[in-house]
Amino acid sequence: MKRISANGTELAYVELGRGDPVIFVHGGLQDYRMWAGHLPKFADRYRAIAYSRRNNFPNESSPEGMPDGAADAHGEDLAALVRALGPSKVRVVAHSSGAHAALFFAASHPEMVTSLALNEPPAAGMLAGTSDGADVLKEFGGKLAAAREAIRAGNAEVGIPLFVNGVGGAGAYERRSDVDKQMNLDNFATYRADAMTKRPRPVFTCDMAKTINAPTLLSNGELSPKFFHRIIDQLAICLPNQERTTIAGSSHTVPSEKLDAFDQAVLAFFSKH
Repeated sequence: MKRISANGTELAYVELGRGDPVIFVHGGLQDYRMWAGHLPKFADRYRAIAYSRRNNFPNESSPEGMPDGAADAHGEDLAALVRALGPSKVRVVAHSSGAHAALFFAASHPEMVTSLALNEPPAAGMLAGTSDGADVLKEFGGKLAAAREAIRAGNAEVGIPLFVNGVGGAGAYERRSDVDKQMNLDNFATYRADAMTKRPRPVFTCDMAKTINAPTLLSNGELSPKFFHRIIDQLAICLPNQERTTIAGSSHTVPSEKLDAFDQAVLAFFSKH
């Protein structure tokens, strides 16, 4: 593990391989370790780099720190990380709230992006003005209400399983390995910050998506909540240069649940772009 200063903070990262850089961006309740099984597959062709976002393990973390959902701020951290590492352009592989951050990064810094692979960003702003957007948001929010209440109260033992099962379906938490469960616990502070923050949630829009010309692979889990499928539907309309894939038998955490299928799809896409 290495550490690097970027955007006024210190970020932990690991890297493997040589070649064009690929940056891996984790989701909520996760850190650079979620990509451990992926890096060796990419290292044959690329310089594969996985980092922990601000306020995530093993970086300094606090419930009063940067919330997980501050996608605009995390996007600027990603840009600063790329500058600090040295490459002029990168490919990005990102999951969930990390993919939301990658959207902000790509829209604000298009000159830094070669291509993107984004799995289910919770970019709820994409649903504004759609016929069923309000209903989809209400349904999804209802599934997570009890989880957010427990997380806000600092009850990780109750809040983390409720959240994971709310996003991934019944039994999703129970199917996770002990290693992944420990990673979720290690990153509880940033998610508690997300539940407690008064910081306005950033809104990523269709107009912002239209500015991203880099080739973009959009992925869904076949069994993921409608919320994520509808967001990908809208991104597919708004992004000028995109392809779409659905990973069979997976829910939201596609890179962990179907590692081989996800990597195969991303590597095939990057080989063309």
